[in-house]
Amino acid sequence: MGPAPLEGVAIKMKLRGMVLGIFAAVALVALSARAAHAAERQSIIIVQGAAGEDEYGDAFIKSADNWVAAAKKADADYTLIGRDASPAGESLDKDRLKKAIDAAAVEATQPLWIVLIGHGTFDSRDAKFNLRGADISDTELAAWLKPMKRPLAVIDGSSASSPFLTRLSAPGRVIITATRSGSEVNYCRFGLYFSEAIADPAADLDKDGQISLLEAFLAAANRTNEFYKREGRLATEHALLDDNGDKLGISADWFDGIRPSRPAQNGAPLDGPRARQWALILSPAEQAMPQELREKRNALELRVEALHTRKATMNEDAYYGELDPMLIELARIYAQESAPSAAQ
Repeated sequence: MGPAPLEGVAIKMKLRGMVLGIFAAVALVALSARAAHAAERQSIIIVQGAAGEDEYGDAFIKSADNWVAAAKKADADYTLIGRDASPAGESLDKDRLKKAIDAAAVEATQPLWIVLIGHGTFDSRDAKFNLRGADISDTELAAWLKPMKRPLAVIDGSSASSPFLTRLSAPGRVIITATRSGSEVNYCRFGLYFSEAIADPAADLDKDGQISLLEAFLAAANRTNEFYKREGRLATEHALLDDNGDKLGISADWFDGIRPSRPAQNGAPLDGPRARQWALILSPAEQAMPQELREKRNALELRVEALHTRKATMNEDAYYGELDPMLIELARIYAQESAPSAAQ
């Protein structure tokens, strides 16, 4: 004899609750797995802005394609905004960018890269990057990125982009812009050159098998300068890099190879060391290094660079007294990384 009608309903409701609970648990595990997966991989948000003229649109498409190819080669998660069709000719690119940033704002050791490809404008209050539809200002992007709890690189190849450097600069970030002022409003070639350099072995100045953010910056800036010299034109773009959070930035002509060729005023730390540590497409040796060791090595290298900036103000014994222990520790890290595992 089966259960009474009311008892049967109660059983069905209980079973339904159990099934929904199982689905909820599975969904939670899936979300957690996706978050952990995102934390283990680099993420790239590639934003292709409004083209304006076909000539520029072709260059923007090429730049975006270069970044997509590099992201695939790096096995990085990537989102491309600005290429898809919009309903009824209306763009939702600004909303898409906000959602992509929110989705990437997980606590992670691996960096988030944001690449802005297109035109920019500047007025007395804000710089703006031109999207299809509503533009994004430097103030808005800074607010969206404020909660970010992972390393961040922003490469803005647009005209009038330098105010983005001032707004976005912060510790743990590398900010690169195509211009040194908001008044440089002409089309910028730097962004296309950067997209080509990020995966170009010829840009590998220190021959470590990968192209760092600093190396790509230097290669793109040098190609930009060569273009204007070759064409006999006055340069209307001067790229800057900031990686120490001081909101000032540094230009490529400060470097001899990958090292600054002159000190900053008052012995202030120069930009470049952190950008030299970041690469999108890692070499086999870098991929083989455990993340924990990589973080220790990077921290030690930054300490060595900070000491090097103070060398002129120190006596020789004091300088080497601080330097030698750090070099010994670096040697231990590389010895540990290269030691065969117990399973081998």
